[in-house]
Amino acid sequence: MREKVVTAWKIGCDQGGWKKVSDLTNMPFTLLTETKGINFVEHTIAVTEGAYGLAKAQLDTYKNKQPYPINLDVVVAGGLIHDVGKLVEYDFDENENYRQSRYGKILRHPFSGTLIAKEAGFNGDILNCIACHAKEGENRPQLMETILIHQADFSTFTPMKYLAAKKLVPFKN
Repeated sequence: MREKVVTAWKIGCDQGGWKKVSDLTNMPFTLLTETKGINFVEHTIAVTEGAYGLAKAQLDTYKNKQPYPINLDVVVAGGLIHDVGKLVEYDFDENENYRQSRYGKILRHPFSGTLIAKEAGFNGDILNCIACHAKEGENRPQLMETILIHQADFSTFTPMKYLAAKKLVPFKN
């Protein structure tokens, strides 16, 4: 799976025209709201670690009562490439600002990422993690690993959306 994750990233970078690591570490993780400087790579790591943490919490807590299997390798691989389609969904405008590419306007990243992962050699399980991690996956059959990735993804996106709308209520003692 490790080789396929690397291959998926390479395919995405090649198809998207990304040549420098700094282009990815400067890329916002979303164009839908202000990200406060959190970049695409940081977001990918946070989602992967978050999904893994959710999985481990359940596996460690439920022990003999685990109602469904969780494959940690699928959680990690799926988390690392859940947004690989953004490598073709985004590009630069004439002023070197990130924007949605023409490709991204006609095919959102869950779809393009699924195609990239398929080209990298992944099977249906990992493809489900990509295709169904965002709103496109609502009310669709999902792996448990996809649900964990979705929850971790939205737990990083939703606070930014609420923050931008001035609806995030800070904790007070």
